[in-house]
Amino acid sequence: MEIEEIKEIIREQLPRIMQSDEEVARFILRLSSQYYAGKLETEDRFDRILKELERDREEQSRRWDEQVKKWEENERRWEENAKRWEANERRWEENAKRWEANERRWEENFKRWEENDRRWEENFKRWEENDRRWEENFKRWEENDRKWEENAYRWEANDRRWEENFKRWEENDRKWEENAKRWEENDRRWKENFKRWEENDRKWEEQNKKWWENQKNIERLYEEIKVLNRKHDQSIGALGARWGLQTEASFRNALAGILQDTFKVKVLHITEFDDQGEVFGRPDQVEFDLIIKNGLLIICEIKSSMSKPDMYAFERKTRFYEKHHQCKADRKIVISPMVDNKAKNLAAELGIEVYSYAEDVERI
Repeated sequence: MEIEEIKEIIREQLPRIMQSDEEVARFILRLSSQYYAGKLETEDRFDRILKELERDREEQSRRWDEQVKKWEENERRWEENAKRWEANERRWEENAKRWEANERRWEENFKRWEENDRRWEENFKRWEENDRRWEENFKRWEENDRKWEENAYRWEANDRRWEENFKRWEENDRKWEENAKRWEENDRRWKENFKRWEENDRKWEEQNKKWWENQKNIERLYEEIKVLNRKHDQSIGALGARWGLQTEASFRNALAGILQDTFKVKVLHITEFDDQGEVFGRPDQVEFDLIIKNGLLIICEIKSSMSKPDMYAFERKTRFYEKHHQCKADRKIVISPMVDNKAKNLAAELGIEVYSYAEDVERI
């Protein structure tokens, strides 16, 4: 028989033989005693194992207490993070108020706001990335809890993972501090931009003020130019009348229109018949230019030129009107661009006001 067959027979028959034959059993025990301990030694070893298990249980309790402390520390950090979230929400509310207060500036500086929106989107992406990392951390925490329950004897590996998680927490805290610094920097930039916008608004107001002042000066110059144009028109009209280019009636109508537009008065041209010849020494028609405003009567002579005889004739026409209408003229005015010097001296003696242009007449 081969050795393998003998070994197989011993494995099959030895247990039965030891149960039925005590001598063989004792013989087998004597042979195996040099390899295995006895009962007392085995019991002592079992007691030592129990003590070691008790020490291991105490060590596990200590580690559990440390783990509880770590959980409490994590809860404290969660509370701090919650406070930070609340602070961020308050900042968001303050920013919302600023957005509402500066809608007009947003519309005026839309390009700048687009750049800021891009930066906000980048920040939002970073926030989403942080949220994703938070969710991953939560999943890892759940996985760790499951592993704690299933693998109670892998404390060292879990401790190492806890240390890694704490490093990640510290890294997150550092990132939170960096984000807070970025928020403060953004607030500072916002304040600087607001100051620049206020300065631009002030400059715009100054420019508008200067612009309106220039407009007023331009309008004043325009009015002066209009007056000069009227004076030139009157001078040209007088020359035209003198040289036959324009009739006396058209000149009178032009100056009457100027008086009506400038002083808002009513100018009347009337004709009466002098049957006694008081004005011209024989019966003839007499023409009058009257200015009437709020009961004020002004007898006016509007001609392209005035000589000394013309001045005497105007004086007689005035007395004729006052006599026949039983009234007294408040003022007697001659308006003509060409008045002879002798006629001016006579007008001063007769109390007649002489003006070369309609705009020179004193306010009625």
